[in-house]
Amino acid sequence: MSEKPSITELLHISFPLIMAPMFLVSNKEMLMAGMRGGIMSVFPTLNFRKEGELGSILDELQTYQSAMSKGNYGVNLIVQSSNPFYKKHLEICIAKKVPFFITSLGNPKEVIEKAHSYGAKVFCDVTTLAHAQKCYDVNCDGFIAVGQGAGGHAGPNPLQVLVPALKKHFPNKPIIAAGGIVSGQGLLSVMVLGAEGASIGTRFIASKECTVTEAYKQGILNAGMDDIVMTTKLSGSPCTIINTPEAKKMGYTQSWFERVMSNNPNTKKWFKTLVQYRGMKKLEQSVLPNNYNRLWCAGKSAELIDGIQTCQEIIDGIQQEYNDTLQEFANKCK
Repeated sequence: MSEKPSITELLHISFPLIMAPMFLVSNKEMLMAGMRGGIMSVFPTLNFRKEGELGSILDELQTYQSAMSKGNYGVNLIVQSSNPFYKKHLEICIAKKVPFFITSLGNPKEVIEKAHSYGAKVFCDVTTLAHAQKCYDVNCDGFIAVGQGAGGHAGPNPLQVLVPALKKHFPNKPIIAAGGIVSGQGLLSVMVLGAEGASIGTRFIASKECTVTEAYKQGILNAGMDDIVMTTKLSGSPCTIINTPEAKKMGYTQSWFERVMSNNPNTKKWFKTLVQYRGMKKLEQSVLPNNYNRLWCAGKSAELIDGIQTCQEIIDGIQQEYNDTLQEFANKCK
């Protein structure tokens, strides 16, 4: 019986790291920099909603990747029925033979079946064992274990419990840990728990290639772990943001009316679509130049981010910290 491939072999990368997909943040320059650094660069398809945009960026990334030997790219699809772009974006991604998918917030069955038809891999965002079981039952290739402290749609469980639990219940599925990881030490810590790699997002917002406002980047540099709060007001699902005055004004929990409309079988689809659309517009007003609305997604790892670097410097730093920490522990065990 042959050994199962390592995560780097499975994903065609040289270092077990994913540049996490970030709504309105991930851009072509960041993605290509990640690929040059030998990691998996992933972006939300919702970042490219205008006609022709998604197909165009996928063509560019495929051409770029074909000339490289160590990096790769993929997409993140919100598979909830409330995502009005889901079907169209999936069709484009399949036609372009995207090599890697991350699914979020819904049933990934259709994505998995279509991606597997040409050999692509599909990992699913999971925050609980129940959701992981559903993804396992439809033959996902692996899990993105989204724990406490993650930026965006964070989970309720700490990685110290979620990763080993997934490993225990689904020992044949690779796990990528996401949430609060910013360094080589953090990467090594989740690998000790049973993960095969990590997904890092917030650290790459504070990069030179990222084109969000300087105020947003500075907000991450200034934020501590206690400045990151959870809200359901933006998308209806728990989402972590920096606790700015605008965040405080917006609030952190849906009203009783919003909760009723979101759970009623007759209204939940269109109401969730409306909530997500409004949240999308609020976030757009916060990340674009010359806008002063401050609703900024970020994870708890903002506590550990001290400066703005190039993506390559960030990746090199994580690799060096990872190797140094491994050596340090090896010396302690002598």
